[in-house]
Amino acid sequence: MAESRLWDRKNQLIIMNNMFSLFANLQIVLSYDFMQHAFEAGTLVAIVAGVVGYFIVLRRSSFAAHALSHAGFTGAAGAVLLGWNPLIGLFACTGVSGVIMALLGRRAANRDLQIGVVLSFVLGLGVLFMNLYKGYSTEAYSLLFGEILGIRVTDVWITLAASVFLLIVFSAMYQPLLFSSLDEEAAEAKGLPVVWIGTLFLLLVAIATSVAVQVVGVLLIFSLLVTPAAIAQRLTTRPFYGMLVSVVIALFATWFGLIASFYIPYPVSFFITSVTFGLYVVVRVLTALRV
Repeated sequence: MAESRLWDRKNQLIIMNNMFSLFANLQIVLSYDFMQHAFEAGTLVAIVAGVVGYFIVLRRSSFAAHALSHAGFTGAAGAVLLGWNPLIGLFACTGVSGVIMALLGRRAANRDLQIGVVLSFVLGLGVLFMNLYKGYSTEAYSLLFGEILGIRVTDVWITLAASVFLLIVFSAMYQPLLFSSLDEEAAEAKGLPVVWIGTLFLLLVAIATSVAVQVVGVLLIFSLLVTPAAIAQRLTTRPFYGMLVSVVIALFATWFGLIASFYIPYPVSFFITSVTFGLYVVVRVLTALRV
C-alpha cells in the first residue's frame, strides 16, 4: 500500500512538473509580440474556419473554397501591383469571385463547372499581375503557404473585423442556410430564396477563405476550412455539435502549429496540416473498426 501511494505521488509530481513546464513555455512563446499577434489572428481564423467549414462540407462546396483561395492570391497580387495592402485585394477578389460563382450556378451541388471557369480566369489574372510587378512580391507569394508569424497589428484588426461581421451574418442566416444545405429543393419549395442564400453563403466562404489564407496559405486551405469539418461530421450528425467539434479541432491544430513552429524551424502550416490530416486518418480508422 505504501509503495502504491509513493508511486501515485511520483506520478502527480511528474504531471505537475509537465504542466508547469508547459505553462512556462507558453509564457515564453507569448512574450514576443509577433507570437501574440499570431495567436490572436490564428484563434479568430480557427473559429471562423470551423464554423463556415462545417457548412462547406455539408453543402459539398470544397472546390469552391479551393477556387476562392486562388482568387484571393490573384487579388493579393493585384493589390501589391497597385501598392496596396495585400489583404485588401484578397477580400475584394474573393468576394467578387464568390458572387460570380453563385450567379453562374444556381445549384450548390452542380456548380463545379462554373467554379472551374472562374478559377481558370482568376489564375490567369494572377499570372499577369505577378508578371507586371517589377519589385519584390514577398507579401503576395507568402500567401501561397501562409505567413502568420509575420502578421502585423493592422492585419489582426482587419481579421477581427471580418470575423465578427462573418459570425453575425452567419448567425442571422443559420436556420435557412441549414435547411437549404440539407435539402435545397425542399427549401425552394417552401419559398426560401435559395439562390440568394447560396450567394450570401459564398460571400461568407470568401471572407473565411481570406482570413484563413493568412494562416495556412492558398495551397493548404483545406487543412483548416475542410479537414476539421470533415472530422466533425464523422463524429456527430448534429449540426451544432458538429460546428463545435470543428472549431475545437481547428483551434487545437492552429495553437499546436504555432507553439511547435516556435521551437522547431518548420512552417506553421506544415504542423497544422499534419495535425488535421493525422486526426482525420485516426477518426476514419476508428469509425471503420467500429462498423
